[in-house]
Amino acid sequence: MEYSTSLALLAPEILVSVSGLVLLLVAAWSGDKSARFISIAAAVVLGGAFALVAPSVCTGAAGPDTVAFGGQFRADAFAGLAKLMIFAASGAALVVAPRFFGRAGAMRAEFPILVLFAALGMSIMVSAADLITLYIGLELNSLSAYVLAAILRDDERSAEAGLKYFVLGGLASGILLFGMSLTYGFAGTTNFGGIAIAVADGLSTGQLFGLTFVLAGLAFKISAAPFHMWTPDVYEGAPTPVTMFFASAPKVAAIALLARVSLEAFGSQSLAWQQIVIFAALLSIVIGALGAIGQQNVKRLLAYSSINNVGFILIGLATGTLAGASAMMVYLAIYVVMTIGSFVAVLLMRDGNGDQVESISDLAGLSTTRPALAWCLMALMFSLAGIPPLFGFWGKFVVFQAAVEADLIALAAIGIAASVIGAFYYIKIVKVMFFDEAVNTVTGKSDTPHWVLLAICALLISPLGYLLIGPLGNLADMAAASLAVAF
Repeated sequence: MEYSTSLALLAPEILVSVSGLVLLLVAAWSGDKSARFISIAAAVVLGGAFALVAPSVCTGAAGPDTVAFGGQFRADAFAGLAKLMIFAASGAALVVAPRFFGRAGAMRAEFPILVLFAALGMSIMVSAADLITLYIGLELNSLSAYVLAAILRDDERSAEAGLKYFVLGGLASGILLFGMSLTYGFAGTTNFGGIAIAVADGLSTGQLFGLTFVLAGLAFKISAAPFHMWTPDVYEGAPTPVTMFFASAPKVAAIALLARVSLEAFGSQSLAWQQIVIFAALLSIVIGALGAIGQQNVKRLLAYSSINNVGFILIGLATGTLAGASAMMVYLAIYVVMTIGSFVAVLLMRDGNGDQVESISDLAGLSTTRPALAWCLMALMFSLAGIPPLFGFWGKFVVFQAAVEADLIALAAIGIAASVIGAFYYIKIVKVMFFDEAVNTVTGKSDTPHWVLLAICALLISPLGYLLIGPLGNLADMAAASLAVAF
């Protein structure tokens, strides 16, 4: 394939990278006074990248025509659908961030640039068809994320979150790199297609160890148990727009990458990695559900909710089937909307001084003082719990359906039982808002962009969201079908 064709397939990544470099120069020359302009420009760039990716998703791009640079990169429908979620979530973070940081006088010009480079890394991750490409994309995303977590340099919690994320993230990257080295040593190649050929007749002990370490490293990136320990502290300590970003876009990228590695590189040996994925799924569901019950901080609660939801998404991957991969993408799309909506609601929780309110007890009686916010937050909590007729129910339904069709009935049954347990902490927030005596803590002024974003998310997860079942299901089916794997 000619370089011109390869470069055309990388058009979204080229747009984001060149724009990021140009905006970096603008920030260096103009300083923080240009932060607002850079945020708007970065959002426009992400919108442009979204538009460039959309055709590959709508047409179900697959096959040799989607491969670039000698098999290093794949611009297929699966990667495209993941990129649409990544760019949308990144754009949402850019919309809410200026007002959050502006109140504290801490809006920095480099924030939107870091988001752009993180989105670039995630875009490379989901299109990776080689272990080297995988690692480049993952590290580009991670290095940007470490700085984002600690961007409030005068805030001890933010600095602590950034340090914890950096130390544990470095450990996970080392584990992943070691697994990649083992895989290369025993397979003789770093290309996913070459690895698939090397393991077609069975996994050697070295290849099995390599697979295990690679999955362990990626499990950290999606905060799947037992590699979840960083999540509550980082989510609580990082600025709320950054937490919203961490809980949405990187999750999509890492889960899509995990699916590509499992189904493309090791698809013929699904029995080897299915056990690991099933163990991580069950442990994440249980730890996420039980860990959230005693939380008093809403951001920590949402962190455990994220761990819990990752477990449900991994059930789709554990099936190793086309239907399971499609269900996983459907769940991811719904999860991103619910997560963005939940954190936007948290951003609207401010006291009279404009300071962030994060304690669940401060939400007491919110239905009488801020009814619109309370009702939107209630819908989001019920949707996260998977309670019909809200759209979050459909995400769980398609995942459990795929598990049953793959004869993983016990896994589906445990997941359903655990989802009932997990509903407790979502309902607890609703109970505090609607049945406790009002404390009149959340009295701060609201911002129009936040309300617009919250209204969009609330509408999408409402019963009106079921109108999207057909289009979303078709896109997910085409995305799953584009994976080069024999199901």
